[in-house]
Amino acid sequence: MPLPATAIHTPAQAGAYLRDYRKALKLSQSQVGRRLGISQNRFSALESAPGTITLERLLVLANLLGLELVLRPPVAPPESPVAL
Repeated sequence: MPLPATAIHTPAQAGAYLRDYRKALKLSQSQVGRRLGISQNRFSALESAPGTITLERLLVLANLLGLELVLRPPVAPPESPVAL
């Protein structure tokens, strides 16, 4: 696995993770865009502004990169000891 799993909280984080993961797989924007049926320019725009990607396209992109989308409640931080 090229990158560890990470929690994503913003579109910018999602775009950065997908870009870094694509690069770790040594795939160009042109290669991924072609597989998605879009131009390299369009794919570059999606990576730069990931808030514009549809859920359907996100799922296709994740699958293409060998990723899966998992939704779960946030992991609660450990409770701090109570001072007495």
